[in-house]
Amino acid sequence: MDNKQNQPQNQISLELKPEIAKGTYSNLAIISHSHSEFVIDFATALPGITKPEIGSRIIMTPEHAKRLMNALVDNIGRYEAQFGPIDLGGNAPKTGGTFNLADFGPLGGGSKS
Repeated sequence: MDNKQNQPQNQISLELKPEIAKGTYSNLAIISHSHSEFVIDFATALPGITKPEIGSRIIMTPEHAKRLMNALVDNIGRYEAQFGPIDLGGNAPKTGGTFNLADFGPLGGGSKS
């Protein structure tokens, strides 16, 4: 029997290479967009490092960016239901789901335009 017949139609078979499986730590994401795409740069900002290095850049369509946002909202809701609310400390946005990175001070090496 063909194995593809046993898989649900929405299931995708993925390959995870060892060098990708170890992951990349990020505590900073810079998001920019144009009419046709969203660009998310993931970086790591650490004490003593004046200019965080971008470790990964993901480019996606606006539709996929919104699907990612919905998936994150769903998963964060399930995480908080199991482990309790995630405390954002003093960095919590005042209202809404967006914030201005300039409110957090200089990130080092950059200049405001």
